[in-house]
Amino acid sequence: MAQHPSQTRPLGAQISHMLKDRGVDTIFGIPGVHNQEMYRGIEEAGITHVLARHEQGAGFMADGYARATGRPGVAYVITGPGLCNIMTPMGQAYSDSVPMLVLSSCLDETSATRGQLHQMLDQRAAAACVCDWSEEARTPQAAYALIDRAFSEYQTARARPKHIQVPIHQLEGEAPQGWAADYAPAVARPAPLKAHMAVVADKLRAARRPLFVFGGGAIAAAAEVRTVLALTQAASFCSYAGRGIVAPDDPLYFGSYMARGSSKSVFAQADLLILLGTDMAEVDLWRADSGATCDTVYVNLDAEVLARGGAQDDRIHADASAFVAALCSKLDGHRPQTDWAAAEVAEVRSKWRAEVEAEYAPIPQIADALRACLPEDTMIYSDMTQFAYASKEVWDMDKPGHWHHPNGFGTLGYAVPAAIGGAIARAGAPTLAIAGDYGFHYTMQELGVAVELGLPLPIILWDNAKLGAIEASMISAQIAPNAVVARNPDFVKLAQAFGARAVTPASLEDMQDAVKAAFAADGPTLIYVTPAIVG
Repeated sequence: MAQHPSQTRPLGAQISHMLKDRGVDTIFGIPGVHNQEMYRGIEEAGITHVLARHEQGAGFMADGYARATGRPGVAYVITGPGLCNIMTPMGQAYSDSVPMLVLSSCLDETSATRGQLHQMLDQRAAAACVCDWSEEARTPQAAYALIDRAFSEYQTARARPKHIQVPIHQLEGEAPQGWAADYAPAVARPAPLKAHMAVVADKLRAARRPLFVFGGGAIAAAAEVRTVLALTQAASFCSYAGRGIVAPDDPLYFGSYMARGSSKSVFAQADLLILLGTDMAEVDLWRADSGATCDTVYVNLDAEVLARGGAQDDRIHADASAFVAALCSKLDGHRPQTDWAAAEVAEVRSKWRAEVEAEYAPIPQIADALRACLPEDTMIYSDMTQFAYASKEVWDMDKPGHWHHPNGFGTLGYAVPAAIGGAIARAGAPTLAIAGDYGFHYTMQELGVAVELGLPLPIILWDNAKLGAIEASMISAQIAPNAVVARNPDFVKLAQAFGARAVTPASLEDMQDAVKAAFAADGPTLIYVTPAIVG
C-alpha cells in the first residue's frame, strides 16, 4: 500500500485528513478546549462539520447518516461529559448494528492527578459498556491503526459503534502523515460453503411449510430474497428492521406482526424455519420464543446468534446477500409444493390489523393517510412513541432500509436528530421524522440545526398529551397510572421560535397538504397532530 508523502501536522489535523482519505465527508460534533485540535484539519481536509446542540444529538445524527448511507457516521466529542452525552446514541447504534465512529479527546494522566477539567475515573472503560470496543491511541501510529481497524470491521463484520480516544497532548503534538493512501479491507464478508447450501436447498425441497424471517442484516439481499420466495412459495415475516425486504403484495407475507401473540401459532405450523440476518430478540418477538418446533437454519455474521438453537439446527456464518444469491442458484428449476395458502395469510393479517386498530386507535388511520401522501423513496426516522409502535406493524414498506427506529436500546429523542443526519446524507431526497410529544423534549434543541441548514424536513409531532404506552402498561399491570402526564409547551410557537415552520392540521387532508408543502420548503416544518385530527 502506498504511503502519503511525508507531511507533518498536529495529530488532531492528521486524523481529519485520514478520515477524508477513508471516504468521510461529514462529521457531527461540538468543539471544546479539549478537542479543538481535532477541528484544526476539518476544513483543510474538505470535510463538512455539523454543529449539534448537544452531543446526544450529534450521536443520533451520525446514526441517521450511517443508516441512510451504509457508511460510518463519525462524531467528534470532548473529554468526560461530551463522551458521556454521546453514550446513549452509541448504545442505540450497538443494539441496531449501526456503523458509528466516535473520536474523543482524553486527559493525559488521571491516576496521580485529581480535579482536572472533565475528569472521569475511567473514560475508556465507560464507553466500552455501550460499543463494540473502546481504545486509547497513545501514539499517532496507534490512532491511524485503530481508525483502519474500525473501517475494516465495518466492511467485514457486523456493523457496530467504535470509540477511539486520544490524549490531549498527542492531539496537539506534531505527527507524520503515516497512513496508507490506497487502504482497502483485506478480508471480504464470509460466503456460505457449498456443503451448507446443498443441505439448506434439500431441506427447502422437502418442506411443505417453509417459513423465512428476514431481519435488518438481510436488507442488501432484498432483490434475491424476492426471487427465493417466488421459487419456494415460502411464507415469511420481516422484523421491524427488515421491513421492505419482502414485497408488500407477496400473498404469503405475514408482515411485521411477529410481536402479535398469536403469531406463535403460525411459527408452530412451519416445518422449516430460516432466520436470515435477524437476532429474533426480545424486541422482535416480545415473548420468550417464536413458537417454532421445526428444524431451524440460522444465517448470521454474529457468532453469538449462531450459538443458539438445538443440535438439529444449521448455523451458517455468512453474509446474507451471499447466502441468498447462492440459494437462488441452488433452487434453479425447483418446483415448490407448499401448503401455505394466500387466503389463510390474508385472514391472519386482517385479524392482526384489527388488533392494532383496537389498541392504538386512531393511529392506523392517520398512518394510512400519511403513507398515501409521501413521495417515492421517502426515508422515515421514528421515535419511541405509540404512533411508531402501531405504524411499524400496519405500514408495509416498498423497499428496505427506509424506516429507521431505535429498536433495541429504545432511546427517546432519536427521531429528529437522526432524521437530520439522514437528510444531510440524502440531500435532495425526501426525509421524514415522526416524534412523540415526550420524546421531542429530549432533543428538540436540534431543531435549530435543521433550521440552520435549511433542511426541508417534515416533523410529525404526535401529541396524545401523555406517555400513552407507559400508561397502558401500568393499567395492564394493575398499577394506578402516575407520572405519565407532563406539561407540554405550545409546540407550534416553540418551533417558530427556532425559525421553523409549524402547522396544526385540522383534518387528515390538511395533514397531507402540510406534508407535501414541507418537502418543498426551505427549512423544517413541525406538523402538530393530535388524536382529534380524525374527529
